[in-house]
Amino acid sequence: MSKQRWVIKIGSALLTNDGKGLDTVSIASWVEQIVGLTKHDIDVILVSSGAIAEGMKRLGWSERPDDIHQLQAAAAVGQMGLIQTYESLFAKHEIHTAQILLTHENLTNADRYENISSTLDNLLELGTVPIVNENDTVATDEIKFGDNDTLAALVANLVGANQLIILTDQGGVYDADPRQDDNAKLINKIHVDDEKLTQVAGRTGGSFGSGGMYTKVLAAKKAAESNTTTTIASGKAENVLTRLQAGERVGTLIHC
Repeated sequence: MSKQRWVIKIGSALLTNDGKGLDTVSIASWVEQIVGLTKHDIDVILVSSGAIAEGMKRLGWSERPDDIHQLQAAAAVGQMGLIQTYESLFAKHEIHTAQILLTHENLTNADRYENISSTLDNLLELGTVPIVNENDTVATDEIKFGDNDTLAALVANLVGANQLIILTDQGGVYDADPRQDDNAKLINKIHVDDEKLTQVAGRTGGSFGSGGMYTKVLAAKKAAESNTTTTIASGKAENVLTRLQAGERVGTLIHC
């Protein structure tokens, strides 16, 4: 049986403890689960947010700035801590990591697209876990665009992923906003073209993320272009990745 490919995206709110620095305990748990996935013949590409939030913490900023150059500076500072954390945690399991910084321009230029695809293929064949982030230090529009949700979907298209897993601080997609409606119910499974999916996805996110559920639904629609199934689930759920690998229904499954 050929290996599966999963693209896993982890959002800023999960990684940074609401701005209090990187949550290394939680990150270590996800790393251990990813290591477990690789032992089940699943290649994993990790799309990780958190650079700007970590940079803000290192620079002592309590509020996300509006100025694009300050955001880029925070990303440059924070990217160091983010990658150091992943590298050290995966090294404990004798797995190498690789840093891939992309802009949307990289994924729309045909020559660059093929080059990135070949590089990722080779990194996976070498048994590494590529860690992808937007190249916030040179990008302008990207920082305000989707909090890496769209990037994760584009990477899923790029590598022909079987699954796109978007880990967030919400349990999945609900039929109403669970932060405002106590009666909101989780949608366990829904077709990517179901109109209800877009209707129920709010456009707002937390203070340390720029996405929100709306961009995650758009990412699922984009991923479906390469027949990639998307699961939106809480990264705080115990052993969420391990349970998904075992076939348990966690969060919201958005199928093609």
